[in-house]
Amino acid sequence: MKLLKEIMTKDFVFMSAPLEDTTDGVFRKLCYKYGADLTFTEMTRIESLARNNQSTWAKIEIPDNTPAQIQIVGSNEMSLKRFLSKYEPVNGFAGFNFNLGCPSPHIVGQGFGCAMIKRISKVRKLVALVKDRGHPCSIKMRLGLNNYEKERKVYLNLIDAIDADFFIIHARHGAQHYEESADYSIFKECVKLGKPIIANGDIEKKEQIDFLKSIGVKGAMIGRAAVRDIAIFDRLKGNIAPNVEELRLEYSALAIEMNSRFKYRENVLKRLGKPIFKEDSQELG
Repeated sequence: MKLLKEIMTKDFVFMSAPLEDTTDGVFRKLCYKYGADLTFTEMTRIESLARNNQSTWAKIEIPDNTPAQIQIVGSNEMSLKRFLSKYEPVNGFAGFNFNLGCPSPHIVGQGFGCAMIKRISKVRKLVALVKDRGHPCSIKMRLGLNNYEKERKVYLNLIDAIDADFFIIHARHGAQHYEESADYSIFKECVKLGKPIIANGDIEKKEQIDFLKSIGVKGAMIGRAAVRDIAIFDRLKGNIAPNVEELRLEYSALAIEMNSRFKYRENVLKRLGKPIFKEDSQELG
């Protein structure tokens, strides 16, 4: 709890997004080194954690003191209780994050991800379970399952009703693809609710950060652009940062040192320094 409070006292908080088969301890460590104030593990299923699935537990490992929230997805309260009873916080643990943004048909078809945005009562219960254990809790969400839910502003209802430490808003609805622009016009109305709002979606320029600051947004989460340039956080802060080749060498050495799994190394190195392509849109939420 103390770690997150210290992070959230900053005027503007930079966060690295949870990305499937990418954001392991190596990637998060470098994001933090180069300006990210808070990092996130890749999305993991509550039910798998409750069943002690070892590969799932491996995804939520926090190997050092890099500040990280563990992102979870699901809706079963008993499974969440079982998992929370087993989890012991480690150095670097900064709380849990509920994924209410994943648009994957497989996830949505089970009623998870962005299908949860209108299930306010259920989300309230899940958040309460985490907070009752004394852990910080945040929400990552989209603007609804589809354009109809966006137009009805279901996202505002959820933000207003849920007692989370902050809300990360990916400014698209669940039916939108990444080639469609994120809708930054929604952030002003989110900020008016008086909750800490973190913007997410296509953020990679200082002008965007300046705009978000000007309307009272608390921070920015960066995903795909951070895989292209791990030091983007420092660059957006106006700090000196290494070039792409230096980042590739540093990442490769650290991946060996920390025994990173091959698929994580492959996914980072094939994208680092490259343009963002549609097929690289792995951000969950």
